[in-house]
Amino acid sequence: MKKIKKKNMKKIKLVLKIIAIFLALSIVAITSVILYIKMSPKLEIKSANAFLMYDGNNELFFQGSGSQEWIALDHMSDYLIMATINTEDQHFYQHFGFDILRIMKAMYVNITSGTTKEGASTITQQYAKNLFLDFDKTWERKLNEMWLTLKLEVGYNKNEILEGYLNTINYGHGMYGVQNASQFYFDKDASDLTLAEASMLVGIPKSPANYSPLVNFDLAKKRQINVLYGLYQNKKITEEEYQQAVNEELHLVGEKNYQDLSTIMYYQDAVMRELKSLDQIPDSYLETGGIRIYTNLDMNAQKILEDSVKNNLNTDKNLQVASVMMDPKTGKIIALVGGRDYSVSQYNRAYQSERQVGSTMKPLLYYAALENGFTASTTFTSQETTFTFSNNKTYSPQNYGGQYGNKPISLATAISYSDNIYAVKTHMFLGEDTLVDISRRLGITAKLDEVPSLPLGTASINIIEMAQAYSSFANEGYKVEGHLISKVEDLRGNVLYEKKYKEEVILNKSLTFILSDLLTTTYDSSFIDYNYPTAIGIAPKIKHKIALKSGTTDTDHWSIGYNGEIVTAVWVGYDDNTFLSASDYKYSRNIWVDAIEGYLEGHADSWYKQPSNVVGVLVNPITGKPVTEKDTNRRIMYYVRGTEPMDTDPVFDEIMESN
Repeated sequence: MKKIKKKNMKKIKLVLKIIAIFLALSIVAITSVILYIKMSPKLEIKSANAFLMYDGNNELFFQGSGSQEWIALDHMSDYLIMATINTEDQHFYQHFGFDILRIMKAMYVNITSGTTKEGASTITQQYAKNLFLDFDKTWERKLNEMWLTLKLEVGYNKNEILEGYLNTINYGHGMYGVQNASQFYFDKDASDLTLAEASMLVGIPKSPANYSPLVNFDLAKKRQINVLYGLYQNKKITEEEYQQAVNEELHLVGEKNYQDLSTIMYYQDAVMRELKSLDQIPDSYLETGGIRIYTNLDMNAQKILEDSVKNNLNTDKNLQVASVMMDPKTGKIIALVGGRDYSVSQYNRAYQSERQVGSTMKPLLYYAALENGFTASTTFTSQETTFTFSNNKTYSPQNYGGQYGNKPISLATAISYSDNIYAVKTHMFLGEDTLVDISRRLGITAKLDEVPSLPLGTASINIIEMAQAYSSFANEGYKVEGHLISKVEDLRGNVLYEKKYKEEVILNKSLTFILSDLLTTTYDSSFIDYNYPTAIGIAPKIKHKIALKSGTTDTDHWSIGYNGEIVTAVWVGYDDNTFLSASDYKYSRNIWVDAIEGYLEGHADSWYKQPSNVVGVLVNPITGKPVTEKDTNRRIMYYVRGTEPMDTDPVFDEIMESN
């Protein structure tokens, strides 16, 4: 028995020794970290990660951490300070940046409930987040946050941290900092806020897009009542003060402005992603100094684009959208929508997703065809076709709606109807590597397989890359790179980055002129024959001459169009690849036409000057042959001089068969 007790005592002593060593090492580690932080340069919290965004007219449209007006803690309402601490971090003055008990409680609640509804971030941790430009949920991001939290706690006292937090927190509508928010919502200084006003402001930062009283007053009111009830429960205010604040009528003066656009945060997020990718802006700089970001945003275009989405996409809330408007001469992205509502989903489909592009891939193929001797009148037979390949593999593409001419049709007709048989025959005639090669030349970086179905858009490509490719058609042959940022400066005006442009010709101007004209056939009534042009339904809305191609798969619908002034691309679909219904296919076309025509309203046509080596010929658009007296359908089509059509031109199927 004594031996057992002695053995147990040895075990206990060993455990205590291990614990003592662990505690000693922990103390040494923590002390070392604190000493290292104390010896490191102190964070300059009044300018750390301050960022100001300007639109294309150099007008400030968004202000990040580091407000224009930094006010001292004693210039803030006591109600605001009390409500903030009670709501966000009740043990703020007791912990050292991390509330261990709160973390343990949150872990227990989240594990037992199977959710992540309980948070445990302290005010210091939230302030640390505000000192970063991105909010990626990665381990690296979390470690940086922890490190910055410690640096704040070591470098500053609690009141200084609270002051910094209240001067940088997001109160919605681009209002960062309590003074800006107080003036915006109530037209008064932060020192003059009543309990009712302060509790309303305190409720906003949890979700500015939802709890702003200018966005949803009823939801904001419920949040305000929760803030007030928390104060009453913790005996910070009396029942009388609680009731009085709940019933006080608030006089909101904040004007609805461009920041109320529910999609503009997608543009801002995309700017942040691009900023992070610029080698000229080191990560370390973002922690120590402020920056001014000059973007290409056109507020009028952004509003037109968002209104086009709202006015047309009013069906199933799960149906999503992505769209960009790009200046084809420079690649400047002047408007961007990454989803139908940022407050519902922050996933930026314009930058982060790749979707099957459908028949919007065909113009790339047909430009390559023009380079290889095709003309607007080149004909293949439109009929059900099964292609046989090596190892007896077969491929049987189908035309939408089962519509076939069962006769030779021109390239112009194939584009107008988006004939799949014609596209695959062209693809096979040129060689399956041709479409991949032209795509790479136009800046497409997505994975492209040399397969028969590639011209039908089975590859998944990002919408910005597609807009870039079409921009080269729109600018008559120059390569462009889609971008949102034109220049970045520090707060002293020193230029840290400036976008440089270089002119690189990658396409033939005469052929882009011909292709652009061919893409106007998609809504041209002179092509009505055994089928209808794919965009004939929106023809009455098209007031300017614009090139247009749509693309359809089971899960995606695209519309991309342009003239010399603007390229607009629209995608509609479901995030989970749910099949689209027949009625869903109208949305992208209507969003597209309302957006591009809204942007071009009041503008003269920005079409292209006919090159000197290009001639126009009056032809039957379906057959591509010169017109005769019998032809009722007539249209002028364009050709490089010397390639004009003749009655004796062969059908290309015959050439393929002879080979």
